[in-house]
Amino acid sequence: MRLSADLKAFQIRIGHEFRRGELLVRAVTHSSIGSATRPDNQRLEFLGDRVLGLVMAEALLAADPDASEGQLAPRFNALVRKETCAEVARSLGLGDVLKLGRSEMLSGGRRKEALLGDAMEAVIAAVYQDAGFEAARVLVLRLWGDRIGRVDPDARDAKTALQEWAQARGMPPPAYTETGRSGPDHQPLFTVEARLADGQHEAAQAGSKRAAEQAAAGALLKRLEAGND
Repeated sequence: MRLSADLKAFQIRIGHEFRRGELLVRAVTHSSIGSATRPDNQRLEFLGDRVLGLVMAEALLAADPDASEGQLAPRFNALVRKETCAEVARSLGLGDVLKLGRSEMLSGGRRKEALLGDAMEAVIAAVYQDAGFEAARVLVLRLWGDRIGRVDPDARDAKTALQEWAQARGMPPPAYTETGRSGPDHQPLFTVEARLADGQHEAAQAGSKRAAEQAAAGALLKRLEAGND
């Protein structure tokens, strides 16, 4: 399959030239424009998530041979979560080559964290199907780069850390409530409140609900920890 100029340029950015160009086309095709004759990237995303997980697990074991499973798990989660995949996708300009339906384009789909993260995993799977596991492994290690070495030894995300804080004190999990939304449809700004059962709460804003929840949890954790000093 002949690739468009933008996809040829994207191949250069990721460092992999596809023998089966249709795999790359599928990897960047969102379900909003997919059809029976134009498969979307959902199945590739499912596979890519597993390939990424295996590569990261191997890399973390090699980087810290003495770490326990309990120490490795939060680092692993930090490296494979959607936010990290989306961060890598942005560094590659993946959003610029996504094939989206009109409504998704108008709502800012090229910048949405979930879409970018899913598409990044789909690209990993496309490389895996095009050239095998070793090619996919080399790709992931190159694109994730020093993130593997820089990952915090205690890399729990803020929501997980806040939930563990609450459970340790006999509280139910924190509740998250969307309290506001502003900005245009293509670039919304969400306000989310994180609240504990004892009434303590903090709110934060971000460009996605997921990011706003994490930011609110982080803000509440910071205040709780400061109060214990």
